[in-house]
Amino acid sequence: MAQMSEIYACAPSTERGRGILISGDPKTDTIAYCNGRSVILRSLSNPLEAEVYGEHAYAATVARFSPNGEWVASADASGTVRIWGRYGDRVLKNEFRVLSGRIDDLQWSSDMQRIVASGDGKGKSFVRAFMWDSGSTVGEFDGHSRRVLSCTFKPTRPFRIVTAGEDFIVNFYEGPPFKFKLSHREHSNFVNCVRYSPDGSKFITVSSDKKGIIYDGKTGEKIGELSNEDGHKGSIYAVSWSPDSKQVLTASADKTAKVWDILEDGSGNVNRTLASPGSGGLEDMLVGCLWQNDHLVIVSLGGTISIFSASEPDKPPTSFSGHMKSVNALTCFPVSGQKVILSSSYDGLILKWIQGIGFCGKLQRKDVLQIKCFAAVEEEVITSGFDNKVCRVPLIGDRCGEAEPVDVGSQPKDIHFALESPELALIATESGVVLLRGQKVASSSNLGFAVTASAISPNGSEAIVGGQDGKLHIYCIEGDTLKEEAVLEKHRGAITVIAYSPDTSMIASADANREAVVWDRLSREVKLKNMLYHTARINCLAWSPDNHMVATGSLDTCVIVYEVDRPATARTTVKGAHLGGVNGVAFCDENTVVSAGEDACVRVWKLTQQ
Repeated sequence: MAQMSEIYACAPSTERGRGILISGDPKTDTIAYCNGRSVILRSLSNPLEAEVYGEHAYAATVARFSPNGEWVASADASGTVRIWGRYGDRVLKNEFRVLSGRIDDLQWSSDMQRIVASGDGKGKSFVRAFMWDSGSTVGEFDGHSRRVLSCTFKPTRPFRIVTAGEDFIVNFYEGPPFKFKLSHREHSNFVNCVRYSPDGSKFITVSSDKKGIIYDGKTGEKIGELSNEDGHKGSIYAVSWSPDSKQVLTASADKTAKVWDILEDGSGNVNRTLASPGSGGLEDMLVGCLWQNDHLVIVSLGGTISIFSASEPDKPPTSFSGHMKSVNALTCFPVSGQKVILSSSYDGLILKWIQGIGFCGKLQRKDVLQIKCFAAVEEEVITSGFDNKVCRVPLIGDRCGEAEPVDVGSQPKDIHFALESPELALIATESGVVLLRGQKVASSSNLGFAVTASAISPNGSEAIVGGQDGKLHIYCIEGDTLKEEAVLEKHRGAITVIAYSPDTSMIASADANREAVVWDRLSREVKLKNMLYHTARINCLAWSPDNHMVATGSLDTCVIVYEVDRPATARTTVKGAHLGGVNGVAFCDENTVVSAGEDACVRVWKLTQQ
C-alpha cells in the first residue's frame, strides 16, 4: 500500500503583463489558484495542506469558492465552467460552456443562485451570467468590444454586476435579469480588476494606467480615486477589499503591494507599502493579491506567495513557492539528519524541499536557461539545457556557485555522477558518451549507435549505455577510455532509464515500450522480469536504499513499486500520481517514495506492507 503523506504543490501560473486571480474561503483560511489543468486548494496557515483538482480538459484559469464554502466553480481556457463539491469525492454538480474563449474571471452571487463569468469570446460575447443549477442565462451584457478581464457581483441587494476589460471600459449592469445601465471611460489603459466591497457600498477598479477609481456600489457613479501621493509607479494588476470594507490591498508591477484607507468621500490614501520579498528582479513584480481575514496575500510573477499579517504589519511575511512548469527530474539525499529533495523544471528552476517542512527555497543561479537533464549530489549540481553545454556548479547553502558551462560537442541526453567520486560525471549524447572530470572533458566516445540513456557505477569503474535499439551496452572505464564488455538484450523499445542498485549488485533498466527489468550485475542474468504493468513509456526509475525495491514512474500517470525478491505481481501501484505523467521518482528511505511530474507538483508517498 502507498499513501500520500505530503504534497509540495505547484505555484500559480503567471503571465507577464497580466494579473492573476486568487480567491479564498474566509471560513477555513483556504485559497484557490490555478496552474495548468489543475486547481490548487491550499491552507494559508499550513501550506503543506494542499489539494489538487485535475478534471479540466484545458488549462484552468480561475476558481472561486461558493459563499457557503461547499462548492467550487472553476473555469478554463475553453470557456467551460465546472461546479464541483469541495469535500469528499469532489462530485461534479454541473458543467457549462459559458464563453467561446478563455474565461478570465468569475464570481458567485451572495445568495448562491447565480454566477457571472467574463473573458474572451467571439463577436461581442465577453460576459455571461447564468443560474448555477441550470445554466440558463440571466441577462444581456452588451457594451464591451474587447476581452473582459474582470467582473464582480454586488454582495447585497439590489444586485448589480460590474465588468472591466481591455477596451479601457467599466460597465455597470442592473438586474436580474441584468441589463446595461451605464459605462465609464475613466481609465486610459487595460482595466485589470474590479471588486465590490463586502458591504456592497462601493466598488473599485484598478488599471495598467496606475490608477484606482472608486464608485458608488448602488448607482455606479464615480465618487473618488486612489491618491497619486506615494501611489504605484507601475501597472496595478489586482485589488482586494478588507473584510470591514474600509481598506483595500493592491498589487503592482512596481514590485510593491499597498494598503489604502478608503474614506467616506471615496478617496483613498496609502496606509502602508509592502515590499515584494526577493532580489528585486523581474520575477518579483506583483501580479495578484487577496485580503483574507488577517492575511494579506500577494503573488509575484515568479510564483512566490507571500503572506503578511494585517494586524502585525511589521512582522516579516511567510513565503513559499513551487514549480510553475512540469518537473523533469528530482533527487533525494540526507543532509544533517534531514531528507533534502531537489527538483528541477524545464524552465530552469531548481527548488529545494525538506521532507516534513516543504519548500525551502529556490537555488539561485545566474543562468536561468531551460533544464533538460539534471543530476545532483550533496555539494554539487550538473544541468544541461537544449544546447551542447552542461553547467556544473557547486552548492553553497541555498544557492548555486558560479562556473563556466562546458561544451560537450552534442546535445546531452542523460547525466550521472559517479556517487563515490563525484569529480567524475558521465554525459550521454546522441551518438556517444562524454566523461567529465571536474570542469574538463576527459574523453568523448562515439559509440556508433543512437544513445538514449546511461548510468555510471558509484566508483566510476563501469558505464552502461542504453540505445534506441533496446540494447544495454556495458563498458569498463579504464582511465578515460571505454571498453565494451557485454551487450544485454531483453527490451523491445528504446531504453529510457538505467540505474545501479546502491550496493551495485544489480542494475535496473526501463524502456519506452513500458517494460522494466532488474538484472544481476555479475551474472548479467535477468533477476526480476514481467515488470510490465505500466500502460505507457517509463520515464524514471529509482532504487530503495536497502536494495530491496525498485520504483518506476510513467507517462501513464502512475508510480509502481516492485520488490526484487518477490514476483512482479506483488507490486504496489499509485494510480494517478501526477496528472499528465510522472517524470521523476526517488526514495527518501526504505518506506518513503517521492515523485514529481507534468503537473508541477512533488508528492511524498509512505509505503506500508500489504
